[in-house]
Amino acid sequence: MNRLIGRDNDLDRLRHIIDHAEIAGRAVIISGDAGIGKTRLLQTAVEHARHRGRRVLHVTGVEPECHLPYAGLQQLLGPVLSSAGMLPTVRRRAILTALGLDDGPAPQPFLVGLATHDLLSAAAARTPLMVAIDDTQWLDDPTQSVLSFTARRVHDHAMTMIASIRSGHPSPLLRAGLDVLTLEALDDRAANEVLDEHAPELSESMRRRVLTQSDGNPLALIELPTAVGQEWSLSDWGNESTLPLTARLEESFASRLEEVSKTARDVLLVAAVNDDGSLQEILAAAEALHEGPVEIESLDSATAAGLVNYDLRSVRFRHPLVRSAVVQRESADRRRAAHAALAQVLGAQPFRRAWHLGRSTIGVDDAVADALEASHVVALQRGSVASSIQALQRSAELTGDSGRRGRRLLMAGAGAFKIGRADLVGEFVEAAAREELQDLDRARLELLRESYTDGVPGDAKRVHELCNLADQSASTGDIDLALDLLMGAALRCWWADAGPAAQDDVVAVAELIAGTNPGTASDPRYVAVLAVANPVSNAARVAELLEAVNLETASSAESLRLFAMAAHAVGDPIRMVDFATRASTMLRDQGSLGLLSHVLTMQILDHVELGTWRAAASCIDEGHRVAQETGQDWWANGTRILSAIPVALSGDYGEAIRLAAQGEQETISRQLSDLRACVQLARGFAAVAVGRYAEGYIELRRVFDRNEAAFHQTERYHAISLLAEAAARCNRKEEAAEVLSLLEQELGESPAPTPQVHLAYARAVLAPDDEAEHLFDRALSNDLVRWPWPRARLQLAYGTWLRRRRRIAESRIPLRAALAALEVIGASTWAEQARGELRATGERPADHDEPSALELLSAQELQIASLAASGLSNREIGERLFLSPRTVGSHLYRLFPKLGITSRAQLAGRLSRI
Repeated sequence: MNRLIGRDNDLDRLRHIIDHAEIAGRAVIISGDAGIGKTRLLQTAVEHARHRGRRVLHVTGVEPECHLPYAGLQQLLGPVLSSAGMLPTVRRRAILTALGLDDGPAPQPFLVGLATHDLLSAAAARTPLMVAIDDTQWLDDPTQSVLSFTARRVHDHAMTMIASIRSGHPSPLLRAGLDVLTLEALDDRAANEVLDEHAPELSESMRRRVLTQSDGNPLALIELPTAVGQEWSLSDWGNESTLPLTARLEESFASRLEEVSKTARDVLLVAAVNDDGSLQEILAAAEALHEGPVEIESLDSATAAGLVNYDLRSVRFRHPLVRSAVVQRESADRRRAAHAALAQVLGAQPFRRAWHLGRSTIGVDDAVADALEASHVVALQRGSVASSIQALQRSAELTGDSGRRGRRLLMAGAGAFKIGRADLVGEFVEAAAREELQDLDRARLELLRESYTDGVPGDAKRVHELCNLADQSASTGDIDLALDLLMGAALRCWWADAGPAAQDDVVAVAELIAGTNPGTASDPRYVAVLAVANPVSNAARVAELLEAVNLETASSAESLRLFAMAAHAVGDPIRMVDFATRASTMLRDQGSLGLLSHVLTMQILDHVELGTWRAAASCIDEGHRVAQETGQDWWANGTRILSAIPVALSGDYGEAIRLAAQGEQETISRQLSDLRACVQLARGFAAVAVGRYAEGYIELRRVFDRNEAAFHQTERYHAISLLAEAAARCNRKEEAAEVLSLLEQELGESPAPTPQVHLAYARAVLAPDDEAEHLFDRALSNDLVRWPWPRARLQLAYGTWLRRRRRIAESRIPLRAALAALEVIGASTWAEQARGELRATGERPADHDEPSALELLSAQELQIASLAASGLSNREIGERLFLSPRTVGSHLYRLFPKLGITSRAQLAGRLSRI
């Protein structure tokens, strides 16, 4: 290989990364224009890695293969697939199914990512590993997503990942936060050096022209002199100067096609449009295109022209621009004929055959359209929604009947929604809307449109429209579609206030469907619709339905997610956490990370409510990480907003206010009263936590005012007790009592636990002295075993009330209990209040010198430490948290010194102590 000119600094940087992989794995992207030298730089880095004893795994993207699910991953993992037997069963099945080596359910993309990560990290544990990825832009979407997943995790392994990608092409790798090495044009010295080596015979005038036209692009410096020497005149060069450099290079390669035989051009065209480099397959299809025998020697003229290389197994283009030049030089009819020839020889591979048929067909062809629709199922079975969407889109284009065309567009739109491509969803929905859809498909269109808009804001007119569609769908017998439409309508009522008429309409249609369709009342969507649409009025009915659910026998993660949503909506955090915890475990086992982020985020407020703040911290950390992993900005933002609430309660006023302000900006444009209520909770809690009671009262008061944008039916429940505490401390008891009295009237006989627990506290704190003790006793007599946070604050308030009435001995009992619980929870500001009250009784409680686990460890470290303390191995922890065993081991290694221990055996004792 010729020496690399002008890239010394870039190569030194890559060598450094490779040489230090044992200390810290790194992933880097080489970005630049076509011909700028990305492949040469990557090849030189690979040579260096091999020289240093690294094992190298290599994959090159090829444009025609980008529709084949996991084609790139199969190329990359081929040398290490023999180790798949060591993978956990679920991951092993996922990777083998994705690669078409096993039959099974459609693999979850993140299980495929985890399996890939496991295989690569295991290989790196044996020998330092380099993963080289060339022409990333031409890899199939699922492979790019898996490589992005792995790239974010290489730091804990002796692994280097270097990927080249052409500028202007989007890729998940570019969104993974990796280092990017952007190759610039060669400077004049280096450009002249390239010409000295490759075209020393050029005249001075032609040399200047080449230097000008090439603009420092290495491939242009090598190829344009060849074009000049063959056919281009100075006038040609003048005309070409208006073209982009890529087009000039393609023309340079295309001009050499005149040197090859007609037979060779047929072979080259078939190879250029094929998604496989198999020589046997290419020659067979070329014979069909050529309508005569084709010998392997026909490629010799193409090889002599510097266009391709071949051996007895495959044909390889010298550069991607050669492939592009071959395709662009041929007519559209010739390209279609080449696809048809390939389809003719691919009878044993229906998926690929349908793909090439789709590209060989003009106008309407329902038979080909049907084959493409059938092929989308294969793509889904292999785990590639993107390939499925492409097949359905082309199928729709070839479909004659308007209704069937619209249905296929809707199917493509549903797939686009699954992978978070809101732009494509909108395009497919609008295209389908122009077709003559049947009534049910029209309803499906509206459901997809609803999903596309996240069901917000609370437009009452839209809610009524969805209810009418649900009613129509149910009347035709499609109960599933009806319930899905009602779920969309209910969510509009949840995220923003749609008014009582809209809420009543959702509930009425749901009840009508349940009344005429036996079994619907036990459907989790029905339960969630009632709870989400009107959580106050339906609390008793929802509680009854949730009571009937057997948590131990529930086998569907989606059902548990919906039951958890219902419990959260009506204010039942205990049931919510129980449902969500089980759902989270099942979703992790299934690799369904998209839904996992929803379930984790929903739990945050309920864990805060109950006093399980460590669990809330874990949900915030994992929920935000998973939402980012899955490209769900909506849930990532929601998790970020909710993270302000435990920060506020911890007493970090400044950080809580900063997070709240940031969150408010994210919610204003979409008028999301639910999240705006959460922002307001954070502000009010932050003020109360640091003793700014008047400010805290004003901030929390807003979530109870229907005229405020932050008003929310359910989220206000969480503010009740702290509103009362703030009111009692700033002489606004009567005003607060009036606010809460109105709420009590609205709730009526509602059994919702959260408002009942909070109101019991508020009644005691706001009551006159002659009624307070009775109300404190009554509140503390409730079953608060799983409510340590409200119970501890109730004990603190009662103990404080007793002490200030000089009932010193009696006050110490609730104050001691409050202090112990508040320290365990991590509520340091309230714990300090309890300690101060105890000191005022003459008791000297021990200072809390030892920091809590929350103070010592990050949320992820605490999660790993707790699982390790429970006896799980690194492998088992990794499977649960989607981390490699080595990553788990690294976290444990770093957290041992923080805890002042030296071994795993000491973990349980140390955690229980702090």
